[in-house]
Amino acid sequence: MAVIKPFRALRPSKETVHLVASVPYDVVNRDEAAELAEGNNLNFLRVTRSEIELSYEPNVYSPQVYKKAKENLVRLRKSAPLVVDNKPYFYLYRLIMDGRSQIGIAATFSIDDYDNNVILKHEKTRKEKEDDRTNHIITTEAQTGAVFLTYKGVKTINDIVESTLKNIYPVYDFRSNDEIKHTVWILPEVNNQTIIDEFKKVDKLYIADGHHRAASASRARKVRAGSNTSHTGNEEYNFFMAVIFPAEQVKILPYNRVVSSLNELSEAEFLNRVSEKFDIQKTTLKEPMQKRNFGMYLSKQWYLLQARDSVNASLSLSNSIGSNLDAGILQDFLLNPILGINDPSTNKRIDFVGGIRGTAELENLVNSGIAAVAFSLYPVSVEDLMKISDAGEIMPPKSTWFEPKLRDGLLVHLI
Repeated sequence: MAVIKPFRALRPSKETVHLVASVPYDVVNRDEAAELAEGNNLNFLRVTRSEIELSYEPNVYSPQVYKKAKENLVRLRKSAPLVVDNKPYFYLYRLIMDGRSQIGIAATFSIDDYDNNVILKHEKTRKEKEDDRTNHIITTEAQTGAVFLTYKGVKTINDIVESTLKNIYPVYDFRSNDEIKHTVWILPEVNNQTIIDEFKKVDKLYIADGHHRAASASRARKVRAGSNTSHTGNEEYNFFMAVIFPAEQVKILPYNRVVSSLNELSEAEFLNRVSEKFDIQKTTLKEPMQKRNFGMYLSKQWYLLQARDSVNASLSLSNSIGSNLDAGILQDFLLNPILGINDPSTNKRIDFVGGIRGTAELENLVNSGIAAVAFSLYPVSVEDLMKISDAGEIMPPKSTWFEPKLRDGLLVHLI
């Protein structure tokens, strides 16, 4: 049984929403965040990446960063302005990218459900990144970005969504600089109990993106509950903000790989080693068209890699769903044994390129000498994500890239 709850969002005015809304804090580095916010004092990156307003700090996780985030949130509440709705609502959030639409319900979800695996995960989280957002939530007393959830769609809820789109005017409707259209509606209160009751029938929800935000909300709850002698379990800090989309609307892009060197192998030696596990063909295609196929870019030439029968036989003996994903196959049969990338989450010789940047970025990195070889992967399916989560397994690092991204600053949950 999943618990969903409406909330009183802190949100910008209709006139300034396009100035406030920002990309998620974790898809840009410090310099990119500073560039995006330059000349715009309302940009929400000044809250989520507040270090851009401080002189260079070797430790971007210092207390001064979170203090500045709180100061900037207070300032934005006055200058944007950001206003808290007078009663709790569910919100609809629609994103349109390249003509494809996905519509989710923005709400708050039970941290107990997260802790007890009603809300399932498929990624490991890193303590340093958890520490960062936990400190950010505690200091600002706000969850400033939404977790991206998915579930197997329910007709009753889908019908409510469709009716709202037809009969209610949106509170926001704008196009961001990356040409993604963002539209937000307030759901009529008459639907609240139906939505709550329908989600009570749902056994499992799935985190698609935002594992660190969810984990940090859980940790922040423990801190707040521990310091609250009157804790009841109903306080706002017991819930985290998310937008939940029906699985049939969610699209996952590939997460590609580049490696800086060939592990002291010549190109001929490298290709020979790869050919032991994969059939290699020169090709003009830059992306694989099916699972267990990989694109490889080396010395201005694309190759198609297809797993040999010996690899497929080995995989058939494995009980691990993750090992059978393409990212796991590439890791176990090429990146680790041939290129020496034993742990892709920590090895400095490998980098990851989200599918939104396309194969042109892979070519640029190799042609410029930054990388020696690049690999394009077939995208993971939402069904794969659910199977991994249901089995209690963890996906290989950097397996999924979701587009379009939810904007930070549209809806904020005060705790």
